[in-house]
Amino acid sequence: MKKKILVAPLNWGLGHATRCIPIIHALMEHHYEPIIASDGAALDLLKKEFPTLIALELPSYHIQYTKHGFLLKWQFFKNFPKLFKAIKSEKKGVQNIIETYNITGIISDNRFGVFSINRHIPSVYITHQLNVYSGITTWLTTKMHQHIIKKHDECWVPDFENIPNFSGQLGHIQNHNLNLKYLGILSRFEKSTSTKIFDILVLLSGPEPQRTLLEYKILLELKAFKKNIILVQGKVENTQIISKNNNLTIYNYMQSEALEKAIQNSHLIISRSGYTTIMDLAKLEGKVFFIPTPGQHEQIYLAKRLEKLNIAPYCKQGDFNMEKLNTINLYQGFKAYNNTVDFKNLFSLFQSK
Repeated sequence: MKKKILVAPLNWGLGHATRCIPIIHALMEHHYEPIIASDGAALDLLKKEFPTLIALELPSYHIQYTKHGFLLKWQFFKNFPKLFKAIKSEKKGVQNIIETYNITGIISDNRFGVFSINRHIPSVYITHQLNVYSGITTWLTTKMHQHIIKKHDECWVPDFENIPNFSGQLGHIQNHNLNLKYLGILSRFEKSTSTKIFDILVLLSGPEPQRTLLEYKILLELKAFKKNIILVQGKVENTQIISKNNNLTIYNYMQSEALEKAIQNSHLIISRSGYTTIMDLAKLEGKVFFIPTPGQHEQIYLAKRLEKLNIAPYCKQGDFNMEKLNTINLYQGFKAYNNTVDFKNLFSLFQSK
């Protein structure tokens, strides 16, 4: 009988869910039975990618963004009571899933309540944020996150341990007692031969209302642009909707295979500086212009770091206009990395108990 592994990504944008896709595929290739658990758009996306797998709903963290990015941190702290209540409910739900489905291993991507309370089931936590940047409260958010990480047997970091790496200070710390394993590039995509068809690919993602605010701004800027553009809204809905207006084609969402082709078929990409997007571009190669989510210190740090490394330019959301794209050729862009994640070694944890 196959060992059943619970895979539970956070529903905050789609990045946590999409980087679990190669892990789920690898589990099946190594003769495990993955069971998916999440909520909202993250769960909907994984159900579309893996329609034959068991997919269960966990309590929502009710993470909400603000219209003004500088208020995000205070909104987050204000919602702490709701978050703790959701985590408490999540812990109970996970214990029920463990008993009902005879779970023998757990992989949590940034879900705080997904672990075995009595520690008899091997558990992994996936994160690239060993340091959690939040301005003047970075010390607190980092300490809280590392406390959660310690509830697991291992912490998998999607990045290279040494230089060069992509997470910088977020994913690299000193003087710790965490059991870290660096995976290298973790992406659902594989590079292949491609022809450039689209001049610009716009990838939208992340929680509302910031996702919609960026979409409106970009569409306004693109009105006078006459070249071939494809825009993916990042809205996972029951049915894929495709609309075309002259040179602009809009998709509400794309599944992995189509998105992989769209990225490789595009001269230039405009997107948030989310870490999963960075991993995907490091796998596929390409020129990109980043617009960090307002108030999200992690994305701002990553965008600044990649600009300093001469990989990609960025600007604040409020400052974006089409003229900004003229700087793109001053940067080298992402170069493809062909590393292979050693899943066989990683999964040995689930055979050890």
